[in-house]
Amino acid sequence: MSGTHAETVRYVRDTMLPEQHPPATEVGAVGWLRENLFSGWLNTALTILSLILIYFVLSIILPWLFSPTWNAGSLSECREILADMGREGHFAGACWGVIRDRWVQLLFGFYPDYLYWRPIAAFVLLFVALAPVLFAEYVPRKLIWFSAIYPFLMPWLLWGGSIWTPLMVIAGIAIGYAVYRALSATGGALLGFVVSVLAAVIWWLFLVGPVSGVLHSVIPVGIELVESRNFGGFMLSITIGVVAIAISLPLGIVLALGRRSDLLIVKGLCVGFIEFIRGVPLITLLFVASTLLNIFMPPGTNFDIILRVIIMATLFASAYMAEVIRGGLAALPKGQYEGADSLGLDYWQSQRLIIMPQALKISIPGIVSTFIGLFKDTTLVSIIGLLDPLGLSNAIRADADWNGIVWELYGFIALLFFIFCFGMSRYSMYLERKLQTGHR
Repeated sequence: MSGTHAETVRYVRDTMLPEQHPPATEVGAVGWLRENLFSGWLNTALTILSLILIYFVLSIILPWLFSPTWNAGSLSECREILADMGREGHFAGACWGVIRDRWVQLLFGFYPDYLYWRPIAAFVLLFVALAPVLFAEYVPRKLIWFSAIYPFLMPWLLWGGSIWTPLMVIAGIAIGYAVYRALSATGGALLGFVVSVLAAVIWWLFLVGPVSGVLHSVIPVGIELVESRNFGGFMLSITIGVVAIAISLPLGIVLALGRRSDLLIVKGLCVGFIEFIRGVPLITLLFVASTLLNIFMPPGTNFDIILRVIIMATLFASAYMAEVIRGGLAALPKGQYEGADSLGLDYWQSQRLIIMPQALKISIPGIVSTFIGLFKDTTLVSIIGLLDPLGLSNAIRADADWNGIVWELYGFIALLFFIFCFGMSRYSMYLERKLQTGHR
């Protein structure tokens, strides 16, 4: 019997058991809650306290936000509407009538209302110009030509005037390139570059105005001129921010390369500029732009205040950008530089094809952080008298109808800035994922 029993009993299973479902408390929403919020007595206590705090905050904020005061014409009307509903007190409800009444002014400042199509067109065309730069794989490559033209088109749309002015500015670039081509073949690339830059600057400072004036007298083509004192609101912040961001990146690259240069004079100039700018608050530079800069200009020169602010904001951002990019250059292993040398590439070829693309990829978080900080710093222009959104909010609160309004205006301005800054942040994360080449 024992032999028969030994022949019939098996100790190794020859069939697989069917797969079982995990416990209901370990998967789905219940599993996530147990793992992240109720994994122990301390996490459970913190979760309960957090829920109580969130409920307390929302019980105050939500009734304040959902306030039926959109059609109110003054703060007193808002209070009457809330009093009729039995809601009294400091947090009875927001007075959204001020946003309905002044949102256009917060966006466009004192820009003529019949010309709103021009800043709107400039804003829409901004995204068209950015598309081939930010999303090159999804748009036609030929659109990059519009991106090159847009920096000259945008100021003409916003300020207006003769069409010949932006065309003559473009002509300055063509003149500089022609001078470079003529001199680099005989006198060397460095001499050609220096003379070409001088030729372009002389053309822009002294000849653009007279030449465009003569051409406009012969062929008067242009749009209505709008003075800078009519600029304001969020349009002013976007104008200063976009121009400063667009120029500070290439200028920061040049400064970063100059700081790492072996040429003593170039390195000294770049180091001195970067350290001086980084050691001075932006508000000091803005005061210099608004009061002292005209002293150094020739008598009778009318240097536009917005242009002065853009120059100072650009210089300020470029100094920080140079340090961010220098950090990316320092993070590259020495083998990348040696590999570029082994391929027989000269300095500029190795920077353009090997070094700088990798350094910029490493520096993406710092670059975007500098962009976001610069865009938010545009609100400092209210201190020197420009009516950005914060400057306009002070003017609106000075009106007797809206005297006492605070949170509604600042909340609306904060929302607008958040949309733009959050968009830049999300794009930087998308760009990092797209350029990711290492193992995760």
